[in-house]
Amino acid sequence: MRLATGVSGRRVAEILERARTAERLGYESVWANSITSERDSFVLLTAVAAATERVGLGTYVAPIYSRHPTAMVQAAAALDEISGGRFRLGIGVSHQVVVEQMWGLSLERPVEAMREYFTIVRAGLDEGSVDFEGRRFTARWGYQHPRPERRLPVGMSALGPRMRELAGEVADGVALWMCSPRYIAETVMPHVGAGRGRAGKSLDGFEVVAGVDVSLTTNVEAAREVARPRFKFYSNLPFYRRAVAGAGFKDELDRGEISDSLVDELAGIGDEKAIRDSIRRYRDAGCTLPLVGAFAGHEGAAGFEATLAAAAS
Repeated sequence: MRLATGVSGRRVAEILERARTAERLGYESVWANSITSERDSFVLLTAVAAATERVGLGTYVAPIYSRHPTAMVQAAAALDEISGGRFRLGIGVSHQVVVEQMWGLSLERPVEAMREYFTIVRAGLDEGSVDFEGRRFTARWGYQHPRPERRLPVGMSALGPRMRELAGEVADGVALWMCSPRYIAETVMPHVGAGRGRAGKSLDGFEVVAGVDVSLTTNVEAAREVARPRFKFYSNLPFYRRAVAGAGFKDELDRGEISDSLVDELAGIGDEKAIRDSIRRYRDAGCTLPLVGAFAGHEGAAGFEATLAAAAS
């Protein structure tokens, strides 16, 4: 069954080796995140493209306010050309603390901004030219170099209900994280389905990428302690907090707690069966492409390669 993984590391050489490991283990794709304090995901994936042969590549996810949509088309088309047609694009609005406090921009009416941005990106990739004027994004522009020979998939990070419906309506997929299987089944999929229905489309071919932190380990409690601060940090961001609270954990978030049950709901920790069971729960909820994030950093952890192998077994 199809699996993806995220690639990160302290050194680029380590990232490239992890990408080659994922390719050797049969992973469908490797994805680079776009955290503002880390390496540029397009530059990094260009190096990954050169270091691999078959594995797909994706951004998880590129924030729209850091690149004009025409620049996003340039980056996506160039990376797809360099990789021999292996790239797919994931975009998102990011978070208020990033857009407004770090960049000094406005996150006002994000769904409207995303619709305009997506319209420009889709036209640029499909037609090679754009003539569009919006309230937030405008483009009168053309791309003069080779464009993707197929329809390059463009997915959308969508944690709010209106954004999920927009993703269903116009995008090729949705990118999720901190969304439990229960939340995906009960909240995400109905909104996505409503958007697909509004556009006269079924869910066939629509990609639901969901991040799942996993660790093959003999020390479950130590692994939880590694995962807990990460989940606590991101649950303080409003979009993620809404997803976690919506999965039934509002009371403990209000108390500032990240319980074992919350960690176990979001992550797959333990032996091979525990990891496979976690991934299965995500698939059963509607996730078409689980994106496993292997982590270690504690006594008893088997490490990146062993964890990826366990997930793929």
